[in-house]
Amino acid sequence: MILVRNDKFEITEEDGKVYMITYSAGFPLKEFDSILRSHPRFKLSNFSILKNVLATESTSLVEIGRWLPNVEAEVARDKMSASIFVYETHDYILKNKEKLTEQILETIGNEGIIHGILNFDISKIETGKAFLIAQGTQPKAGTDAQITYLPKPERKPVIREDGKADYYDMNFISEISEGSWLGEKIPATLGKPGENVLGEMMAAVPGRDFPIRYDKKSAYEVEEDGKTVIRSKIAGVLDDVKGMIGVNRHLPIHGDVGVETGNLEFNGSLSIKGTVTSGYTVIATGDISIEGAESVSGAKLIKSIEGDVYIRGGIFGLGSTLVEAGGNIFVKHVNDANLVAADSIHIGFYALGSQLSAHSIFVDERKGKIIGGRAVAKNTIVTAVSGNRLERRTDLIIESVNKQESNSIMQEKAGELKQLQSEIAEHEGKIKSLLPLLNQMSKEQIAAFEGTKQILAKLKADAVTIDREVKLIMDEMRHAGKEEIIVTKEAYPGTYIQIGKKSSLLSKIQKGKFLIEFGELNA
Repeated sequence: MILVRNDKFEITEEDGKVYMITYSAGFPLKEFDSILRSHPRFKLSNFSILKNVLATESTSLVEIGRWLPNVEAEVARDKMSASIFVYETHDYILKNKEKLTEQILETIGNEGIIHGILNFDISKIETGKAFLIAQGTQPKAGTDAQITYLPKPERKPVIREDGKADYYDMNFISEISEGSWLGEKIPATLGKPGENVLGEMMAAVPGRDFPIRYDKKSAYEVEEDGKTVIRSKIAGVLDDVKGMIGVNRHLPIHGDVGVETGNLEFNGSLSIKGTVTSGYTVIATGDISIEGAESVSGAKLIKSIEGDVYIRGGIFGLGSTLVEAGGNIFVKHVNDANLVAADSIHIGFYALGSQLSAHSIFVDERKGKIIGGRAVAKNTIVTAVSGNRLERRTDLIIESVNKQESNSIMQEKAGELKQLQSEIAEHEGKIKSLLPLLNQMSKEQIAAFEGTKQILAKLKADAVTIDREVKLIMDEMRHAGKEEIIVTKEAYPGTYIQIGKKSSLLSKIQKGKFLIEFGELNA
């Protein structure tokens, strides 16, 4: 088929190839562009060949390009889209819409394109340019499992003033009734598969699944409306059990701890509506809340092994009271007492002549005071005032972390924890194997079985304690070098500031942040 013939050359097509014979050299290369525009199906191999052919007279055919089909389809590499190319002039396209439409549909059918074919206006197709003709359906990823837990109220004390008295209040005990909702899990979905333009199914990525964590001794799971719901087995108080939501046993005391109750020791949480009278002891594995407005005066020991202690009315220790917490201590004020917390101590008004020891110590930054005594922390001490105008000696001390020593202790604790976990697994195995035989046991065997259960409970309590200690050491190591003592209003002369091995006894009133700068204490 002859495409072009003039006095300079002749261009022909045969079997999809384009050939040229040059009669007379010298045809301008720039003018050849109009020939290409008028023949969109003519695809030139390269301009170098064309340049040589135009510059050389020859009677033999020279291949200079290809003759394209007037319609081509191209499937994307990912098979999620397909385009067509029409190699005809725009005038031809407008005059042959029906014919070209049939060709397009036939072409995409021959290429196996069967899904996502789009409606198209052929008049909008541009010569030789890709025109989207089919779009696959992308798979929809599944949604991740969604887990929601009953939030534990933030333990943040509030100081209220009504003109007559100051109250140090906080939402401390969250009572839970049997069967209460503790959390739920909406399961992950599989997602929706997709389909590419060739009709091949594209698998969806399922959502990620996550375990719902709860204490199986105090809570259980049940399927409700397609969700996994966690409910309480017992009535008690909302608690964190080894990092999992659970319910701790709760013993409410509606009056004072004293002659009528005797000393208290309880495996769970205690809420005391009154106070703890002089000489008496209260020990609990969980939280202890002493809610009476009257201060604790002269009590011997108040100790939470794993939880927090809250004393609404404050403490008059009379030099004999010790308060210990495996977590935090919250108290209105403290006079002549010993406070030791694994985590933090929070004091609403003042600490007078007392010994305070914790990871961090916070006395109300607006009007809180530490006067006399000794406050020792690992990370932070905050107070509005330290000491007084009489220059009473008041020690504010940050014990800096020795990283090497802490790392050694942490490794030792980790070893202990591993051993405990091994013993726990062993005792759990014994109990599990003996449970089916319980009805056949003698009294002595039942007593031994109960003894094994008590040992297991103690091992678990020890494991929780060591795990908390390891986490605190890790936190101390992360914050090493960032220790600070903050006095927002007045640090009076007689205030002794120490951070690590650097110390200073103040001789004039100061305030602000005391810390180590360039290796020296800035006091």
